[in-house]
Amino acid sequence: MPRTIWSGAISFGLVTVPIHVVSATEDHSIHFHRVHLEDMARVRTRKVCELEDREVDTSEIGKGYEISRDNVIPISDEDLRDLPLPTAKAIEIAGFLPWESIDPIRIGDGYYLAPDGQVAAKPYKLLRQALERSSRVAVARYAWSGRERLGLLRVRGEAIVLHAMRWPDEIRDPSTLLPPPVELTDEEIDGALALMDTMTRDDLDAPEFRDTYTEAVAELIEAKREHREPPTAPAPAAESGQLVDLMAALQQSVSKAKESRGEHADHADVHEMPKKRAAKKTPAKKTAAKKTARKPRKSA
Repeated sequence: MPRTIWSGAISFGLVTVPIHVVSATEDHSIHFHRVHLEDMARVRTRKVCELEDREVDTSEIGKGYEISRDNVIPISDEDLRDLPLPTAKAIEIAGFLPWESIDPIRIGDGYYLAPDGQVAAKPYKLLRQALERSSRVAVARYAWSGRERLGLLRVRGEAIVLHAMRWPDEIRDPSTLLPPPVELTDEEIDGALALMDTMTRDDLDAPEFRDTYTEAVAELIEAKREHREPPTAPAPAAESGQLVDLMAALQQSVSKAKESRGEHADHADVHEMPKKRAAKKTPAKKTAAKKTARKPRKSA
C-alpha cells in the first residue's frame, strides 16, 4: 500500500468526500550515492547553523521568511495548517470543464484519491460516476506544502485522480522562441504525414516506449561489477554541414521506420511518400521588338 501523502476531503458543493492521497506513479530510475573517490566512502550533507558553527538536529530546524539579513520571521507547520482557507483542509472543486479545454502543459504529477472509510464510499462513487457520465473534469483548489495549488480531478478506471496544475501566470509565453517565418510545400507536409502514419502506434506498450537509459545504466553497472568493458555507443554520423533536403530526409525516415517494424513498402499499411512534382515549365513569352518608324525629315 503506497504511503499516504495527505488526508482531508473533497468539497463538492455541500457534498463532502473524506479521502487520503497517495502517489499514482513509481520511480524506477537508478539512483546514485555521492562518494569520496579515493576510498568510495559516502559523502553526506550536514546541516550546520551559520551562527553557532555546529551541526543541528532535524528537530531544531524550521521555516523562516527573511525580511532582511537580521530580521527573519519564523513560520511553523501549525501556522500554515491553520491558515483561514477552506482549501487548507479540503480539495475544493471550483468548476467543471471539458477535458479538451485543458492545456496539457499545465498538468503535473498525478495522485490517487482513495475514499477514507465506509462513510466516504457512496459520495466517492457518486462523484466518480458523475465525472464519467459528464465527460468532464473537475478543477479544484487545495493547499499543500505551504502554498495554494490548482488541481484537476478526472476518472481513471474505478479511481479518481488528482493532477497538480500550474496557475496561468506560471506558464511562459512561447512567442519569443518561435523560428523565423518559412514556407513549406504541399509535398513536404504530405511527406511528414506519411512518416507519422508509419510511426503511428495503438498504445504505449510498443518496444519504442521503454526506458533505454535505465537499461544502459544497469548494463554499465553490471559490466563494472564483473570487471569487463561496458558496451560502447555507436559513433554519431558526421554532419555534412549542408542544408538538409527535407524530402530526402523524410523518404529515408519512412524507409527506416518500415525496416524497424519489419515492414516492406508493398505491405505497409500507410500511404506512400508523395513524389516530387515536376516544376511546370512556363513558356517564354514572345516579345516582338517594336520598331519605331521614323518619319522622314522634311527638307527645309
